[in-house]
Amino acid sequence: MLVMPLETTRHVHEQEWGELIALTAQGDQAALATLYDRTSPQVYGLVLKILDNREAAEEVTLDVYTQVWRQAHTYDETRGAPGGWLMTLARTRAIDRYRAGAAERGRIESLDLIELFESDDDTPEQELAGLERRRYVQQALALLTTEQREAIVLAYFYGLSQSGIAEKLNLPLGTVKTRMRLGLIKLREALAPYEEGLVS
Repeated sequence: MLVMPLETTRHVHEQEWGELIALTAQGDQAALATLYDRTSPQVYGLVLKILDNREAAEEVTLDVYTQVWRQAHTYDETRGAPGGWLMTLARTRAIDRYRAGAAERGRIESLDLIELFESDDDTPEQELAGLERRRYVQQALALLTTEQREAIVLAYFYGLSQSGIAEKLNLPLGTVKTRMRLGLIKLREALAPYEEGLVS
């Protein structure tokens, strides 16, 4: 039987990836790095196709290989090829991120921030000031990435802790902390010109 060159190349790649996953399962960081170099273009391509957002796709791709590092020992070659296993991880994480992003976008759109700044006892002047503060905050939130905004909304509008956010979004705690830190820096810069109006 004549084997097509493309099929032969694919078989060689799958064999190499399987060996790298096995080494990664033993704690070999160099093997994980090599696996990333060999397969990340395919993983990133799939994730980008699902999310249509380069920054989010880059983050999810890194999350995939973090998951590979943690779960390489669970890979069973009898249940599928290494490439298929990687693509399944990538597809699952990308869909999770897409759903989380869609839910977050819906919350942002439906979140009536005016409730955060007014009460039933507000005078017309206070109500007007609340509307101004609402506008400042909405403009500032719009400057953040979807991921940064998601973390901050969950923390400050829904009361979740950073560990709670990490669990809800299935992300490493360090990733959540970084997103919140960068997001809060952007918010602080964006709101600085309006600081007097926000605290009055």
